Amino acid sequence: MATLKSANLNQARREKSFQRSFSDMFWFALYLLVLLVAAIHLPKSVTKYYDTQLALIGFGVIGTWRYCWWLNHIVRAFIYGYIVFPRRRLNANHLWASGWRPKRLLFMMTTFQELQTTTETVLQSILDECTGLAIPITLFIGTGADSDEANIESFFATQKVNFSFEVVIVRQKKPGKRYAIGETLRSMVRHGLDAEDLVVFMDGDTFFEPGCLRLCLPFFQLYPKMQALTTHEKAIVNGPLWVKKWLDMRFSQRDFTMQSYALSNKILTLTGRMSMFRGKHLCEPAFIQIIENDHLTHWLWGEYRFLSGDDKSTWYYLLKERADMFYIPDAVTVTIEYIRGNAVDRMIENLRRWNGNTLRNGARAMQLGPRTTGFFIWWCLVDQRCTIWTMLVGHMMIIILALSSGAEFLLVAFLWIAFSRLCMSCMLFIHARRIDMSFPFLLYINQLMSTIIKLYIVFRLPQQRWKNRGDQHAGFAVAQGNKLKSWVATYLTIFYCTCCLVLILIRLKLIGLPSMGDIRALF
Repeated sequence: MATLKSANLNQARREKSFQRSFSDMFWFALYLLVLLVAAIHLPKSVTKYYDTQLALIGFGVIGTWRYCWWLNHIVRAFIYGYIVFPRRRLNANHLWASGWRPKRLLFMMTTFQELQTTTETVLQSILDECTGLAIPITLFIGTGADSDEANIESFFATQKVNFSFEVVIVRQKKPGKRYAIGETLRSMVRHGLDAEDLVVFMDGDTFFEPGCLRLCLPFFQLYPKMQALTTHEKAIVNGPLWVKKWLDMRFSQRDFTMQSYALSNKILTLTGRMSMFRGKHLCEPAFIQIIENDHLTHWLWGEYRFLSGDDKSTWYYLLKERADMFYIPDAVTVTIEYIRGNAVDRMIENLRRWNGNTLRNGARAMQLGPRTTGFFIWWCLVDQRCTIWTMLVGHMMIIILALSSGAEFLLVAFLWIAFSRLCMSCMLFIHARRIDMSFPFLLYINQLMSTIIKLYIVFRLPQQRWKNRGDQHAGFAVAQGNKLKSWVATYLTIFYCTCCLVLILIRLKLIGLPSMGDIRALF
């Protein structure tokens, strides 16, 4: 029996095979070779930088902090992925094999002007996952257009379902995904939503990989304190190849960091694409209210509506209630992405929305304090805001040292950036289960763009845009109508950047603080 249990545990630990090809290995080896040759042939003049304390002062403190923090995530993700979660998976599999099933399962799906093929793919995956469960299932669909309802009715008209399956279509009365979710949840409450019912939140462009429900549902029975969970994500991209690779890189990074967070029985988001909830909090009017009409307060702009980020609102509500939230890395959902128009603009808008929502929600989550959130999750929220300035300081240092010590220093900087991003990407290769040498470049561009966007947004949080949900806007009219507040936001952005610049110049001893004699001379 012990041998069988050990074998099952080892099987639970085993991930899908790591994909390798000659091409991948060739580009990896070539990348390393270029770095090695460049390091060997660095001009001797650049070594003068390392003969001073400025190297330790300039890059040592910030670099040590950032890379130790990254190493901390690596260790935590390893512990969760290879020690903690496999045991949880083993227990979940045993429970499912014993015949346990939830009493009832409900779906809360929202859709807005999706293509018919996308809707059919999503609905078919729901039916496939529910087949064989032998429990009552109700699918609530919040729609925003006649075409959505026509596609849904057309699909189910051709289906023969041999189990208890009900479809409830809820037409939203106000524009916006948040209102669609709110009205759909109210419909669920009217249909008798119970505290122990399990509810799947999902978008109309996301479908399940086979076995996703089976892999997730048992955790609600095993862990009574757990109120929600989310899973690993992938994307099918109908658009440029680089967008596909960029999303692959981001989802690999997400899988890595989420496993680190999950070691604390908390995560940093309950993605709206697909998350599962216990019905306990969903029945509460306050939960529905925060989704439907979430508002935040900014010291400069006052109160403003949280436009997108419904997943941030649900996460914040449960975090405030000190609920456990799990991440299931071996369960996968897939999002169907159609890139219309300029792909670069779409990437920038997505980064603006994602990073903006992180800053908007992170500020109030930090205010809950480490006793409510747990220290590690609280510090992760603090770190999200610190990274804006550490990335900025690092690049300012590179430019200043290149100007003061010679342009050849840029070679050192480029070499270090290339090497450090390769090291980071090696961790992402493990989670992507393949080597993709576009990752180091995409990772750096993603980090740099995110820093620039956060730097701009941090004093303009009410300004929001959601292009792929009817191109909704919020906050821009207020900014245009109040030139003084816009000027203050611009001034603060410039002021903080200037402060960073001055501190770097002082630290590198390129300028000095004025003496008392200098101050007296001014007067």
